[in-house]
Amino acid sequence: MTAVPIVLAERADLAFADAPGSGPLVDRFGRVHRDLRISLTDRCSLRCTYCMPEQGNEWLARQSILGTVEIERVARIAASLGISTFRLTGGEPLLRRDLEEVIGRLSALETPDGPVEIAMTTNAIGLDERLPRLIDAGLGRLNISVDTIRADRFSDLTRRDRLGDVLAGIRAASESALTPLKLNAVAMRGVNDDELADLVQFAIDHGAQMRFIEQMPLDAGHTWDRARMVTRDEILEALAERWELTAVPGRGGAPAESWRLDGSAHTVGVIASVTAPFCGACDRVRLTADGQMRNCLFSNSEFDLVPILRGGGSDADIEDLLRRCIWKKLPGHAINDPSFLQPARGMNAIGG
Repeated sequence: MTAVPIVLAERADLAFADAPGSGPLVDRFGRVHRDLRISLTDRCSLRCTYCMPEQGNEWLARQSILGTVEIERVARIAASLGISTFRLTGGEPLLRRDLEEVIGRLSALETPDGPVEIAMTTNAIGLDERLPRLIDAGLGRLNISVDTIRADRFSDLTRRDRLGDVLAGIRAASESALTPLKLNAVAMRGVNDDELADLVQFAIDHGAQMRFIEQMPLDAGHTWDRARMVTRDEILEALAERWELTAVPGRGGAPAESWRLDGSAHTVGVIASVTAPFCGACDRVRLTADGQMRNCLFSNSEFDLVPILRGGGSDADIEDLLRRCIWKKLPGHAINDPSFLQPARGMNAIGG
């Protein structure tokens, strides 16, 4: 069950060429981009140990955070170029008071091939109260982060006693029309690696798919230790003790590999960004809360939209920046390479 990453060869005639001025958003390796992750804030209602310190965080200045109209403008141009999925992230997107308006504006956009889809990744705190309004605004899919369902462990891991709020949000989502519901957990050695099968069963009980994520070097404190990471193969070995796993074909550009459980309709996913990267099929690009375009989660370079958005730039200028950003995307993130450098920003500031 070893995944083989796609190896991309860089064409010499394209390496230093200018980005194409028309057509889809494509990079030098032929990957067409259809997914824009939009971070709405770097702030969060939790303080997960693998993401940020409990105290002393340096938050983005409020005036630097993109407003609703600015987000809509970038998204409208992206949609016209073929971006069909917009995923709202953070930090915690539910901390945006104008979240319903953001969703409403984005859900009204169309690509040349039809309507867009709006998804959101959240920790679900407060979701139960806002979910009906979010759905009415146009929210179509949900990913909810829950690394443990044990109260004491949750408090230790997130430094907040909020598991009850998270579970209330998950219940509301499971009873809604938003399907398929996905639950995400970062697998961590000595933290929740003894709970993986229980998390899968919890997801099944709520009509959701559990997805495990290999811990990545994206913490704000730069304390990531590969030795503490539970690998894809270890996750599968643990689950195979309870279920027979059958690989689901047709992954496409999805970040998660999926396995069917005991031949049933229930599946589990694994996002193995470290040990089995899926860079060869990546179709994602990111917009940070403060207006920086990033062509890879692990990129050490950004493309600044703020001077265009707030300095009288044209839509053509935004399109040109989007095309240049994606054209300069590297073949992969190279986490396994000794020369890998962790991004200066933590995950909360990049957007999950």
